[in-house]
Amino acid sequence: MQLSEQLAVSTAPRLSVRLARSDKDIRRAQKLRYQVFATEMGAQLASAAEGIDRDDYDAFCDHLLVEDNASGKVVGTYRMLPPHRARQLPQLYSEHEFELSRLAGIRDHVIEVGRSCVHKDYRRGAVIAMLWAGLADYVRQQGGQYLAGCASVSLADGGHQAVSLYRQLEAKHLAPVEWRVTPHLALPLHQVQDDAAPAPLPPLIKGYLRAGAWVCGEPAWDPDFNCADFFMLLPMNRLDLRHQKHFAAG
Repeated sequence: MQLSEQLAVSTAPRLSVRLARSDKDIRRAQKLRYQVFATEMGAQLASAAEGIDRDDYDAFCDHLLVEDNASGKVVGTYRMLPPHRARQLPQLYSEHEFELSRLAGIRDHVIEVGRSCVHKDYRRGAVIAMLWAGLADYVRQQGGQYLAGCASVSLADGGHQAVSLYRQLEAKHLAPVEWRVTPHLALPLHQVQDDAAPAPLPPLIKGYLRAGAWVCGEPAWDPDFNCADFFMLLPMNRLDLRHQKHFAAG
């Protein structure tokens, strides 16, 4: 499947967004994931010897790429698992970390997203906006009704940012009870004292919230990736119309 021509060329001259078209494209995304997750965040990856981040879900997913047109470098990526491929797997990726039984009624309409990352030299609004534009176009083409997946926050600071973020999110952006999920290994919130000043929202989580997403409960602790994972759910009928227009325009 191709992204629309409208999104294939960005209004930002240096950047473009598209779906991976080959194994080589996917490997380029996996190399960026390795740079971010292993080199920067200290994740322990089974595929580390290859210099990539790869798992069994990659073969079932579509992969979104943001490229720097001048250098040809992949500077942002997301992967998407559509419902018809999710049915070929024993469980969603998120189910390794969360108990999702309350979402059983919408499971066949969920596009699971994850492995989002942006190159350290490009962490400005343009790449995040382009990833969201690509996601919005992809969801429309797939006919999905929900986006769901984990947004990760590093625990390199001992968990202070993650705890501070959860306190902010539970106050204003917590999902209704019927959409709540339970982490298998919860981040020990009570053991970490959050700072007096609220932690800034990471760009990915800020993008979810601006689009109308909820956080569906307490974060999970992922020791392998040295991060806290927040399960986010975006019913597409909640997508803010102003942002929908912005995403559609690329």
